[in-house]
Amino acid sequence: MKKLATLFTDSLQEFKSVRTITACAMFAAISVVLGAYTIVIGDYIKIGFSSVSNQFVHLLFGPAVGSLFAGALDILKYLVQPTGAFFPGFTLGAMLAGVLYGCFFYKKPVRIGRVLLAELTVSVICNMLLGTLWLSMLYGKGFLALLPMRVVKNLIMWPVNSFLFYTIAKTLETAGVFRVLKGNGLARKAGQRR
Repeated sequence: MKKLATLFTDSLQEFKSVRTITACAMFAAISVVLGAYTIVIGDYIKIGFSSVSNQFVHLLFGPAVGSLFAGALDILKYLVQPTGAFFPGFTLGAMLAGVLYGCFFYKKPVRIGRVLLAELTVSVICNMLLGTLWLSMLYGKGFLALLPMRVVKNLIMWPVNSFLFYTIAKTLETAGVFRVLKGNGLARKAGQRR
């Protein structure tokens, strides 16, 4: 429990950095652009990859920043390109996903097993269960009537999203992009010049 509290307090400290806010803004812009290429199949199924860019915020800045980022971005995306009715449950689900991803990724190495487990956890809790509940409440359809197609969609997207995120994250990590976004790379270069 102490580790979890430390994880959140460290993540809250990230808000003190201007670099955090600007990186979040950059990832939000990427997410909004990727969200424009979402495939909508009826009222209940959406296939898109904008969540991949959100995961980098959770990885870099933790569950507190990730949660607020996800909530704000959910509202922003709805304002930019509304699809269906606005429902605060989806915003809460996005914030919970930010907390979960942040707990899995923040200050931990990027490993395929961790990415698969994080993606599965978020898919089951936030997408399959809560997302289906919100859709059931919003459209008045039965929870169990909506659940099978949402389970199939999430099980298909689980390895796709996992491997996509893992591949991009390892590439960016190897290239040193994460160090630059966190400020470590610039501080190290400045120390070498002296």
